[in-house]
Amino acid sequence: MTSLNLNQAGRRRGRWFAQVGWRHLVAVLAVLFSLFPIVFVVSAALNPLGTLSTTELVPTGGVSLDNVGGLFERTAFGRWFLNSLLIAGLAAFASVFLSALAAYAFSRMRFRGRRVGLLSLLLVQMFPQFLAIVAIYLIFGTITDLWPSIGFNTPWGLLLLYLGGALGVNTWLMKGFFDTLPRELDESATMDGASHAQVFFRIMLPLVAPILAVAGLLAFIGTINEFLMANVFLTSSDSKTLAVGMYGLLEGNERNNNFGIFAAGTLLTAIPTVLVFQFLQRYIVSGLTSGAVKG
Repeated sequence: MTSLNLNQAGRRRGRWFAQVGWRHLVAVLAVLFSLFPIVFVVSAALNPLGTLSTTELVPTGGVSLDNVGGLFERTAFGRWFLNSLLIAGLAAFASVFLSALAAYAFSRMRFRGRRVGLLSLLLVQMFPQFLAIVAIYLIFGTITDLWPSIGFNTPWGLLLLYLGGALGVNTWLMKGFFDTLPRELDESATMDGASHAQVFFRIMLPLVAPILAVAGLLAFIGTINEFLMANVFLTSSDSKTLAVGMYGLLEGNERNNNFGIFAAGTLLTAIPTVLVFQFLQRYIVSGLTSGAVKG
């Protein structure tokens, strides 16, 4: 009888693993795989020697915050941090606002060139912005001579560059969301004497809060992590962003010695993205759970 019970229990465990258990195993492996680089970076940041060759997955030589202090003493990390927040914040806000205006016009209005404009935006997004780096560099070389305040080594010049690459995809993304809103909202507001601006700001924008939050979050993350364009346009130490400045720590023969402060910098760099996500998360959730038309 005991042997029979053991066999039944074994078969039940086998069926459980075949149906459900293997999913738990895959989930655990995926979590371990994703946590490995994070644990390694944290260990490197807390490594008192601060070198790549002495970094271990689990620190055994003690824990120290000297890398954080060295990051601010030996580099212009504070300046890079402020530059990245300024450029990423303004670029995200401006791209979302301008894209929302364009998406509202394409979704709610009928005008000559509407279809051509939408197809043009889609066509432009098929080619990466970096393909035009030579032409953009020559243009900004002339702009730097005429208007240095929006040329090379300025956050405003790089901001203009980022806006040109983000408007197309955000406009298409928001237009699809605007199309899902019933036109009765516009018509009833117009009957009450509301203008297009009042309909847009007071009715449409609150209803499309989820897509605004998503577009803003994606724009912020993409801008604060962008390296190729920023590395070309920002050369002076005071104008660099986090991506460009942190890359410089690993150049040349100092890669091994600077790995500790580089790891500390990467952890501090992740703070703005996490805070922005936590701030926008409630708008995404509240927008998805609230209805557009309430009776």
